[in-house]
Amino acid sequence: MTQFRFGIDLGGTKIELVALPINAEQQGSSQRLLYQKRMDTPKGDYRATVQAVTDLVLEAEAKLGGVGLVGIGIPGSVSSKTGRIKNANSTCLIGRNLQGDLQQLLNRPIFLANDANCFALSEAVEGVAKGANVVFGVILGTGCGGGVAVKKSILNGVNAIGGEWGHNPLPWTTDNDILLPCYCGLTGCNETFLSGSGLEAHYTQRTGREKTAKAIFASTSEDEVAAQLMQDYIIWLAKGLASVINLIDPDVIVLGGGLSNVEQLYTEVPKIWHEWVFSDEVKTRLLPPKFGDSSGVRGAAWLSKI
Repeated sequence: MTQFRFGIDLGGTKIELVALPINAEQQGSSQRLLYQKRMDTPKGDYRATVQAVTDLVLEAEAKLGGVGLVGIGIPGSVSSKTGRIKNANSTCLIGRNLQGDLQQLLNRPIFLANDANCFALSEAVEGVAKGANVVFGVILGTGCGGGVAVKKSILNGVNAIGGEWGHNPLPWTTDNDILLPCYCGLTGCNETFLSGSGLEAHYTQRTGREKTAKAIFASTSEDEVAAQLMQDYIIWLAKGLASVINLIDPDVIVLGGGLSNVEQLYTEVPKIWHEWVFSDEVKTRLLPPKFGDSSGVRGAAWLSKI
């Protein structure tokens, strides 16, 4: 008998698993975690990644003493044409039958969705955007993704790319904006400006030195390049989100991923995004996630309900 609802966030740097009670929503206990564990992602190793996910589930079941449904948020999507992973910034997943491989190892149905969709679903169902009709969830982490939840349901789309904002070009660029190549084969994608790896690439392009995204934001008081890059990043994010507001006019935009911890984004971006929004006022709210960097994994736990 199924007793738990597992959510797994398969990220570029970490894999996280949480367990919720199977009837958490009816009990009003959806925010209570029965189990939680994180581990580093075996970067670039597909087989090791599949085994790591399998081991996490089996270990959790051994500790909890039961069997769980499994929903997984992935940094890509499942092709309706091939059933294999496409558009993943964890490129070792591309072209792989992740769902089939895990179903064989775990001997049960596996539910997959884009990690940004899981993030948007989590915040729309039980998070900071609870009660909002249209929610746009943004992942600003190793990559840059977007997901849309409408009335507490994922807007997946006929091509399974609903909300795939990271691979639109950054709008309204200037001559000072350097268009860097993206792993998708294009240049100047939002991901190349707004992801942590994109921010690091811009820092290296300007200085010839390497610095992590976290260190860039932490060093703005003594590093002039980092300070300027911070100001540029705010403008880039405002432009990128303004294009989303122009297209789907969401009630709430929620930021996730490591860069969502930068407090200035929530105060500074809404001050300027009206410059590019086609309206005389902007009512959209820009908010941090209720569940921090565990929001996406909680959304994955709800995939077996949709």
